[in-house]
Amino acid sequence: MGKKDNRISINRRDFIKFLTVSAVGGKALLFQAKPPMTYRRLGRTGFKSSRLVFGGGAALAGGKAVRLLDRALEAGINHFDVGSNVYYRGAERSLAPFLKRNRGKVWVASKAPPMIRVKPEDTITVEQAKSAASSWTKLMDGSLKDLGVDYIDLYYLMAVDNPSLVSCEEINNAFLTAKKAGKVGYFGLSTHKNAHKVLEIAIETGWYDVAMLGITPAGWYDWEAHDLLSGTPPLTELEALLKQARAAGIGLIGMKAVRHLAPKSAMGKGDSSAFDKYYHKNFMSSPLTPFQRAYAYVLEHGLDVVNADMQNFKHLEENIVAASTSHLYFT
Repeated sequence: MGKKDNRISINRRDFIKFLTVSAVGGKALLFQAKPPMTYRRLGRTGFKSSRLVFGGGAALAGGKAVRLLDRALEAGINHFDVGSNVYYRGAERSLAPFLKRNRGKVWVASKAPPMIRVKPEDTITVEQAKSAASSWTKLMDGSLKDLGVDYIDLYYLMAVDNPSLVSCEEINNAFLTAKKAGKVGYFGLSTHKNAHKVLEIAIETGWYDVAMLGITPAGWYDWEAHDLLSGTPPLTELEALLKQARAAGIGLIGMKAVRHLAPKSAMGKGDSSAFDKYYHKNFMSSPLTPFQRAYAYVLEHGLDVVNADMQNFKHLEENIVAASTSHLYFT
């Protein structure tokens, strides 16, 4: 069970007001009433990020969710996340016009994989390390070109599950070289497999400014299995590790927090009640949907912010409410 919920100060009437949206000519308008976005300092970066990150990798690939960007900014979202064209085809190019109009208002992150094949238990060779560093640098340069910028706030080593990659000096040196050249501000890693060990090694190195983790109220999420990691402890038992990471200056971003609840057609399990057993009864009586509860819960149990893939106005507005009101349910 999670922490005791003893501050339910938002009622159903107010919640409905938050979600009231009109449609004119197929275009969603503003809330009649809307909760203000909340913000959290992201580790040693010092950046005060909206607690909801606009996850634009899949959503912007092919330009599908470009129509949501202005609404997201208007709602107070100031952190936009995409990924290299090698994985998210066209996402960075889809973000570029919005970024050009709003560069001084937003923080932008992108990411690229190391482009070498290694198992989590392998120790990479010197040749593999050099290849990974070189490939990652080239993909970063490609990201800058596709985004139409000379500088990006944060760049991740993407989908890393191998501890020896996390502690690879060649990759860290590649980042430091790019930073010295004025191409990037901060270094991140993203992982949704072997995340516990990866985060431990990241803490040890002292190199990483941000870690984006596949995590849910039930614990670690394994993207390869499209399921909870077998044997994972629940999130409440991972808070000590997350606290250690924050003490080391690492900003923590949750991702895949609700994928497990999604329909099977969206690579979920189709059980929206899967996390209910981790919640206090007062939190279960909140006006939040199961998806909103999952986002709110991870935000109040160790994660600084949460990255969400949003491809329509309904999901965007619901996630804004979850991120804006999560603090009302926990003390």
